[in-house]
Amino acid sequence: MPAPESARHTPRAAVPQADRTPHPVVDGDGHIVEALPVLTEVIRKVAGPDAADHFLGSSPTYASRSSTDGRLAELTGDQRRPGTWIPPWWSLPGNTLDRATAFLPALLHERMDEIGLDFAVLYPSVGLVASGHPDDAIRAGACRGVNTYLAELTDGLQDRMTPAAVVPTHTPDEAIAELEHAVGSLGFKAVLVNNIVERPVPGGPAGARWYDVLALDSVHDYDPLWRRCVELGVAVTVHTPTMGIGLRQSSTRYVHNHIGTFAAGGEAFAKALVIGGVAHRFPTLNFAFLEGGVSWGVQLLADLVGHWEKRGGPNIAALDPAGLDAALWDDLFARHGGTHFAAPGLAAGLRGQADNPPPDLDDYRGSGIASPADIARMFERFYFGCEADDPTIAWAYADSLNPCGAVLRPLLGSDIGHWDVTDMREVVGEARELVEHRHLTPAQFREFACDNTVRLHGGMNPRFFDGTRVEQYARKLLGHA
Repeated sequence: MPAPESARHTPRAAVPQADRTPHPVVDGDGHIVEALPVLTEVIRKVAGPDAADHFLGSSPTYASRSSTDGRLAELTGDQRRPGTWIPPWWSLPGNTLDRATAFLPALLHERMDEIGLDFAVLYPSVGLVASGHPDDAIRAGACRGVNTYLAELTDGLQDRMTPAAVVPTHTPDEAIAELEHAVGSLGFKAVLVNNIVERPVPGGPAGARWYDVLALDSVHDYDPLWRRCVELGVAVTVHTPTMGIGLRQSSTRYVHNHIGTFAAGGEAFAKALVIGGVAHRFPTLNFAFLEGGVSWGVQLLADLVGHWEKRGGPNIAALDPAGLDAALWDDLFARHGGTHFAAPGLAAGLRGQADNPPPDLDDYRGSGIASPADIARMFERFYFGCEADDPTIAWAYADSLNPCGAVLRPLLGSDIGHWDVTDMREVVGEARELVEHRHLTPAQFREFACDNTVRLHGGMNPRFFDGTRVEQYARKLLGHA
């Protein structure tokens, strides 16, 4: 029998925010957990009964114990099998007050001071399932329903929170349609863009799938979507898990599938934005990769720079075997090859081994990159959502090690509403430990816990924070005071 809740939770005392920091705390990634029965009725209202009834069984993660969905049941006991990955389970908070708070934005609004947050951007949970649904009509209807649900539940609470609308991206047209409805009709200021689309392999065997990351080698041109984001003043924020893909397919261990899932989805998209030239073609568009931390961003920056220095632009020519000294090559093999390399023509043939280039030699073509500094400048518009207990946040500020002396832009993403947060009142205090342990300076903590989220959204829409508790601070930071 489980221990009483009071015995399982010994939260630290909540400290008033005013006593803790001289600046606001802005949560760049909290969560609302959609109540499936209520959400289904909203979908029914805006998209019809077919979309509602078919979507109801799409999310074993958030289904109730009494659900008839068989996905979890088939993964129990002897039926666990390779190739069938176990989805998240017990994914919501384990204490009563926080669990209710995840469902009820009005309760979160009431508790903001207790939790220590001045403002929060709240992302959907079931919305991640909606945006990736394979059926076109169900996907469109479910996303429209999720966004309507979020707008209705947060109406009147905008001084302390704003929801992010979910934008499906199986085609640019469907993405733009929902983006324009969410921003223009429902009044959203933040959006969650699905950055990985599972597609059938053209001409491939039944069931074969590949994953489109939108910004590179896509079957569609998504530039109209990025352009519309700029015009509407919304940042592109992504939050796509990769559980069930590649090496995250354990049928028995959710933790195996979960670790690194958002980082992998963010890295694939970020690489595509740089190499595919989107970051170059849209120099005012901000991007955020949520819930994956920033350590992968540091590594990606180093890898993109390192690869450009060896293979980018004119540097690739140094690897062309046509530039080898044939006479020296033959002499080296004659003197050091012995009998193993004595066959006539062998040495000459080896000189051309791996001489198999594609028609276009420069993998950085079209990226707008002419030097490592260009890559570092692109990362100035990349923001990385980090949870409060992430000890690697300090790596973002390791300018003595990072290429070009770069400082990356981590932002506080509490993940309140999910199992990661055992007590909502501990989030800000846990983040402050980075300063107490001297991993961050107070100025760096201010950037992490406030300024970077303000810049992410306010840099796209200077009025993003108007009417909120942080309006004056945001105006001053953005130079609009």
